[in-house]
Order: sequence, then structure tokens, then C-alpha cells
Amino acid sequence: MENMVSSNFLDVYKGKEVFVTGHTGFKGSWLTYALCKAGAIVKGYSLAPATNPSLYTLFENEVNIESVIADINDASKLQKEILSFQPDFIFHLAAQPLVRRSYKEPLNTFGTNVMGTANLLNAVIHLTKPCSCILITTDKVYENKEWNYPYRETDRLGGYDPYSASKACSELVINSYRNSFFNPAHYNQHQKSIVSVRAGNVIGGGDWSEDRLIPDIVRAIAFDKNIIIRSPNSVRPWQHVLEPVFGYLQLGVSLSQHPSKYEGAWNFGPSNADNLPVIDIAQQAIDIWGKGKIDLQIDPNALHEAKLLKLDISKAINELPWKPKMDTAMAIERTIQWYKSFYNGEQTALQLLEADILYYQSLLNN
Repeated sequence: MENMVSSNFLDVYKGKEVFVTGHTGFKGSWLTYALCKAGAIVKGYSLAPATNPSLYTLFENEVNIESVIADINDASKLQKEILSFQPDFIFHLAAQPLVRRSYKEPLNTFGTNVMGTANLLNAVIHLTKPCSCILITTDKVYENKEWNYPYRETDRLGGYDPYSASKACSELVINSYRNSFFNPAHYNQHQKSIVSVRAGNVIGGGDWSEDRLIPDIVRAIAFDKNIIIRSPNSVRPWQHVLEPVFGYLQLGVSLSQHPSKYEGAWNFGPSNADNLPVIDIAQQAIDIWGKGKIDLQIDPNALHEAKLLKLDISKAINELPWKPKMDTAMAIERTIQWYKSFYNGEQTALQLLEADILYYQSLLNN
């Protein structure tokens, strides 16, 4: 099928009720803002922002959104908020998203990522209208053999660390609920469509999470400290946050229009030519900002994190009107310039969000 990509599909969300879990997080904030900009009626359900500053806090007063600050592990509260809203679309991003924290908080990680997903899907059973559900997991759900072969949606799931394993478990939960309660063969009876989406390492302005490469680099440069690099040769599929966000939105539209055709799992990532080692990312950030110094601190006893991971995105490219529009160099350029403008007081977070979305839409429409 010819891959015709444009931003016109966002019109589908105008006036639609969209429920977003994890709306106060980094990726959730970008998705929420894009939905509000498209004219959707958005209700968010999330814990309070975990960072200071927080991208969501910086723009929340400028958009019309109903924000519920609550825990995804509170099944009755979650169900009450979903059923009272009766959404047309659900985007589930609420999670404990950090690998290193998962070693410190394994029970919270498994509880939030596995049972939180089950709580959401259980609530969807009771919805009385058609609903398209897009559940965001991670590229780390695959049993990572540290090889050069990019992982396909049909490859074996696994996970070494508690975060990766919890997300692989959540995929099993999603598949079980899809087969048991939302089977595509019986769509006319339940009218719910369920997909999982797996994205690589996402970068972009407004992420202040701990133990993530770009936020760590930015904090170091902005406050004139050395950039500490633990795993200089780790290779990741780096992509700008708007790539998967617009992929999720496009998949939501396709799912709503052809519910049984698009079920299953979907990878969203960059082209494999854009998998770069950590040390290259840090050096590019220094070059773009114009200052900064790398301090290599390789710890032979460091907690295990995957060193090599690539995604096969051919399914999304061939079956959706989606494909990557930014290479890694462009993604890094826009990300570092975002933070540089923010810290230098040249533009507000809202202005920077707006500029990046308009820029990305221009890429889609060219």
C-alpha cells in the first residue's frame, strides 16, 4: 500500500472524548497537548507530575483538560473515571518507566505496569460504547539477545530487569484480555479494539526524568557540570517524541475506522541507520549547545541494562500511513535547541511545544 502521510488525520479527534492515563508524564504531556490542539475532549488520569520542572505543569493552564490525579493501581477509582467519561479513545501510558528505578522498586514496578494495565482493560469491559484502546508498552519487551537483528512484533517477549520484564508481562495481559473479552472475531458484540505499541528510546524537549540520557546531559550542561556517561557504547533506537506520538494517533484513527484490521502489536522507531551509541549523542549535544564536557565513569559492577537494541518497523511503515520523518541528528538538534531556548529564557515551554508540533506537521504534509 502506498504510504501517504499527512497530519489531516488529526481532524478525526475533534470533539471526541479521549482518556489518557499518564498524561502528566513526558510522553503523555506531548500526546495530551497534541490531542488538545486537535480539538479533542481530553480527560487525563495520572499521578502528580514526578519531576520539577514538569512539562505538563508548564502548559496545563493553557489547555482545556479534565485532570484526575490518582493511581492506576486504584482499580475502582480508575473504572469510575473511565465509565463516567465514556471515551471514544483510550491511550494508556501510565507506568513506572525507569529501568534503574525498577531495581530499587521491583514490586511497585510490577504492580503498576502489570496490574495497572489489567485494571484499565477490566474497566473497558464495562464500557457501553465503541472504544479504540492504544496501550503503550516499550521496545524493551523483547527477549534481548544483544544482536544486530532488529526485533519484530512476533519475536519472543522477555526481560532481564524488572522494568523490561514487567512490560513483557503487560503485553501478555493485553493479549489475554484481547483474546478473552475483545476478540476481533466478535467485534460486533463488544465493539472494543485493543492494540499495544512499542517505541524505542524517545527524546525531546520537556523530559526531566532521572537516569535518562538526554535529561542528564541537559542538566549537566545547563548547570555547568560534567556529563557523566556510564555506558558509552550502548546503542539505542533514538527517536524524537513526536514520531511515536503521531504514530499512536494515526493508529488510533486506523483502529477506529477498521477495528479488526489493526489489532495486535506495533513497533514505532527510527530507521536502523539511526541507531547511535550513547557517547555520540552526548558529543552531538555538546556541539549543538556550544559547551559541556564528558566524564566517562564506567562501572564494572553497574546494574544490568541492555547494550544493543533495534526495532523492525516495517509493519507500521507497510500497513499504516506512518514512517519516521526525522533522522536522529535532526531529533537531537531540535531536542537540545528546545532545552537551550528554555534555559536561556528565549521561549516558554508552550511556545516550544507549539513550534515542534507545527514543524512536525510540516514534515508530514510535505
